[in-house]
Amino acid sequence: MDRDIFLKNTVILTGASLALRGIGMVFRVYLAAQIGAQGMGLYQLITTVYNLSLTIATAGISVAATRMITEEIALGGGQRLRSLCKKLLLASLALGLLAAGIQFFGADLAAGLWIHDERAALSLRILALSLPVIAITSCLQGYFMARRQVGLTTGAQMAEQLLRIALIMAILPAALGRGLGEACAAVVLAGTVAEIVSGGIIWQGYRRDLRRVPGTGKCAPAKGVLRRLWGIGAPVAATRYVGSALRTLENVMVPGCLAVYTGSRDLALEQFGALKGMAMAVLFFPFSFLATLSTLLLPEITEAYAQGRQRLLLRLISRTIAITLAVSALMGGLFTLFAGELGEVLFHDGQVGFYIRVLGPVMPFMYLESMVDGILKGLNQQLSTFRYSVWDSVARIALIALLAPRFGMKGFLFVMLLSNLFTGSLNLHRLLAVTELPIRWGQWVIKPLLAFLAGMLAYRAVWLPWAAARGLSGPLLRLILGGGVVSLVYLVFLFLSGGLAGLGVGKQSG
Repeated sequence: MDRDIFLKNTVILTGASLALRGIGMVFRVYLAAQIGAQGMGLYQLITTVYNLSLTIATAGISVAATRMITEEIALGGGQRLRSLCKKLLLASLALGLLAAGIQFFGADLAAGLWIHDERAALSLRILALSLPVIAITSCLQGYFMARRQVGLTTGAQMAEQLLRIALIMAILPAALGRGLGEACAAVVLAGTVAEIVSGGIIWQGYRRDLRRVPGTGKCAPAKGVLRRLWGIGAPVAATRYVGSALRTLENVMVPGCLAVYTGSRDLALEQFGALKGMAMAVLFFPFSFLATLSTLLLPEITEAYAQGRQRLLLRLISRTIAITLAVSALMGGLFTLFAGELGEVLFHDGQVGFYIRVLGPVMPFMYLESMVDGILKGLNQQLSTFRYSVWDSVARIALIALLAPRFGMKGFLFVMLLSNLFTGSLNLHRLLAVTELPIRWGQWVIKPLLAFLAGMLAYRAVWLPWAAARGLSGPLLRLILGGGVVSLVYLVFLFLSGGLAGLGVGKQSG
């Protein structure tokens, strides 16, 4: 790919990722304030079932479309491109309609047997209407990736998110008085309309762009499309189907297991919503910055591996791990230290703060697992990551069934902690074995840990007494000013100790 195009696309994707995550976080805070923890729990269960249907509708399509269209363009087959795209779009539409039909007509069954809440049925039917559109859009996104054009799809995603929030703010207040079922239906209706509008934007862009491809004015039949689509997309789809099914099973069983302990389905739903819909959204919000890192470095890692450039490969992987752990150590420490303030400022809910405090210390494992998973796939180790994911899901389901009914949310939190340590360790062990990368304990672990301890000491021993003497109190002030002090001392300590060297900043120590 031309370097200028690569850099342009990187900037677009990076900016869009940060913006979309920021908007999504604001949306979560607003939605939680409107429908409460119980509503967030019901909404989370609805989206869990919907995501399974979404996987049926889209898994493998975008990847296969990108590869097949790229090959066609590279071979100069402009005359066959229009036929190829038409057949890919028809296949996408068929999958989308299949998924939509299953979800629409099975909504009552899913609401009763899986979610155990009949209020979810209406939302599931509304969401089913978006599945054919999303399936086609997924295929078109593959087309634009093959054409090295991400601006249109990124703009459409931004428009979709903004329209979704605007519609929710317009129609949700009227639905709140009718109960949580209607409130969730209003939320998903806004999302469905936004998806359709976004799909229309991408469709119009595709029609315009296709005319610019040389030779597409004359249409020649593309042969073997379904066979090639099956060969490329089926392995991807199969792994995603299994993973999605296991995640769905886990999520729908958690409220039921919690209800056994609490004796109340509504209370269990509140706890589930506070954890999955609020706390986890906060914990993964800083990952936006590491998503930028993956956009920049992971393609280079894949290229270095393909070219057999071992020294460059090890240097890039080491830098990726160092940056991931440096960012996650700071954010995990901050979230643990200021968990109460985060829960109060964002959601006015101490329960959310408790969940953040419990899970904050394992944020480095959460983030490292996601980054290493991406690196392993770039090194052609996707079967290993899939195997670990299946093991983890099966173990989580068994442990949830065993511990959550006896210990409630504490049991479920223990399972989450154990799961992140388990999968993070397996993925990292596989990466070290495949690449023979030595562990840099000082750079990766000790320096970030000591840097945060220095920041926390400065906050507790210096800033807190100083702030108390001047009457600077309140959760928002502690969060902003206290967090700023910890972060500043953290960065200064890393710089002075040479800990920024592994991140490509400063001078290498010793």
